[in-house]
Amino acid sequence: MQKLSLKEFKSLFPYFKQYRLRYFWGFVCLVITDAAQMAIPQFIRVAVDLISSGKFNWYAVLALGGGMVAVMGVLSGGRFLWRYFIHGSSRRIEAELRERLFAHLLTLSYDFYQKNKIGDLMARSTNDLNAVRQAISMGLVAFVDGTMMAAAILVIIFIQDAGTALPAIIPLPLITILILFFGNAVGKRFQRAQETYSTMSDTVQETFAGIRVIKSFVKEWWFIKKFADTNDDYREANMTLVKIFGIFFPLISFLSGLTTLIVLLVGGGRVVEGLMSPGDLVALFSYLQMLIWPLMGTGFMVNMIQRGAVSLARVNEVLGTVPTIRSPENPGKALSSPGENAMELRHLSFSYIEGSKVLDDINLTIQRGTVVGILGRTGSGKSTLIKTLTRMVDPPPGSVFVHGLDVREWDLDELRSLFGVTPQDSYLFSDSIKHNIRYGLEKNPVGLGDDEALLKKAASLSAIDRDLETFHQGWDTVIGERGLTLSGGQKQRVAISRSLIGGPDILILDDSLSAVDAETEKRVLTGLLEERRERPGRPGQTTIIVSHRVSALGYADLVVVLEKGRVSEYGSPQELVARGGFYARMAALQQLAAEGRNIQERDAPKRLDPGQLTEGGSGV
Repeated sequence: MQKLSLKEFKSLFPYFKQYRLRYFWGFVCLVITDAAQMAIPQFIRVAVDLISSGKFNWYAVLALGGGMVAVMGVLSGGRFLWRYFIHGSSRRIEAELRERLFAHLLTLSYDFYQKNKIGDLMARSTNDLNAVRQAISMGLVAFVDGTMMAAAILVIIFIQDAGTALPAIIPLPLITILILFFGNAVGKRFQRAQETYSTMSDTVQETFAGIRVIKSFVKEWWFIKKFADTNDDYREANMTLVKIFGIFFPLISFLSGLTTLIVLLVGGGRVVEGLMSPGDLVALFSYLQMLIWPLMGTGFMVNMIQRGAVSLARVNEVLGTVPTIRSPENPGKALSSPGENAMELRHLSFSYIEGSKVLDDINLTIQRGTVVGILGRTGSGKSTLIKTLTRMVDPPPGSVFVHGLDVREWDLDELRSLFGVTPQDSYLFSDSIKHNIRYGLEKNPVGLGDDEALLKKAASLSAIDRDLETFHQGWDTVIGERGLTLSGGQKQRVAISRSLIGGPDILILDDSLSAVDAETEKRVLTGLLEERRERPGRPGQTTIIVSHRVSALGYADLVVVLEKGRVSEYGSPQELVARGGFYARMAALQQLAAEGRNIQERDAPKRLDPGQLTEGGSGV
């Protein structure tokens, strides 16, 4: 568990500087409010002495009442204004900090999200930022208000009657010791509570994300139990805090009550002896009742500041994370001549874990406008090879070149804008089909405008347009989270449209036609490859097809076969078939499988008419 420190609040200094005037006027209004509140017992003191003397008139009493009403008006106005300025500023800081955290999360690299759970990141973006807001609003108010009121009240009661005030403050050092002791205990236990909240959030996120799998295996009971366990852990972590404050606040109240008892004993005797007026005693009681809030407020302040420090440390931990993959300070200049190579791999080797190579000494040159197929067994390194091209993972320097420039020297945004990638997992957003496709454009995806033709063209190339009539709202059909309402093939084709709409220089289809039938596959590949071929005035656009289907790879100019991270075969589809290697074996097996399906469909018995199944002619 990390060491708690109030130094975490240094990261908020720029925000305090930005809203310094609001905080200044907020604390001015707080001072005015406290001054008005501490003036009220003086009105009571004068009124009690006036009435107890027996020499008063109603005009004097009404004048005192009117003065109290005026002071209460100032008190109410000041209380509204300090809340407007201080709470308003804390809300603004919370919103800006949340936007900053979200923007920073988008800059972090692929490996960060492999190490950190989404539920934990959500907890830091919501629950932790809420605790930070409370620390910089009510936490600061409790500190300033409590310190100022306690000091002012002590000064007033000593000036008014030092003989009574001195014994009354005897319990105060004990309260200070309690605050210091409980403050450290609160911080550590609150950190534990936040960590268990993150675990619970992650359990919820994982459950709802995989709800279809859960239902298909009838495992609802197991996830209910898992959530109940994490929920119990969160409850227990919070109960430890409740137990601490269950002891802390009664002790504070008991010690503050002792001061009242002391004043009653000592002050009452001084009134009887004529050393103190009844009004002074009543005012002293009022001030002691007011002193309870600073003492209690100190407990609130310790609670909120410690919680805020813990939560801010968790937020700063994310904000302090540096992306492992980022643009160089001085990006290089890519070669743009149409005759240059689109991509080149030079002795590319890559490992996720040291000593275990996923890619091993790959050398490959891909000309612009070429259609390249990649084939290999599961785990042969196909997807990793694709990730090195776009720097989703970082290849060694001098091993991967795009348009003649090392990918590590590219500006990251410019490099990735060259590519249109349709990954194996066709992730779609909970939005309309139209907007999911338009995410592939650099422009704002709201509204079609001049981009309607691009949308229709991309949909036609992916063949998703032929399913349009099955969607109840056409292009505006909302497909649900992760494309829940679409079939696997429809999701893949929407994702392909999204990759095509921006006209990428390099298109990568990473096994993204695995869920479509052979006819649709043929239509999609024929159409998009024809669209991307070289034309007068425009160089051809490069296409990489990663697939287990030899039928899809048959459209490629060149095919690369990977085995255990190494290139085992390389050449045209016809050349690889003639060599009799892995590609040829896969082609033969898939051809046999296709022929077997055709025979089954041809020889399948026709369905008998139920009317033919009579006793005399059932065929039994």
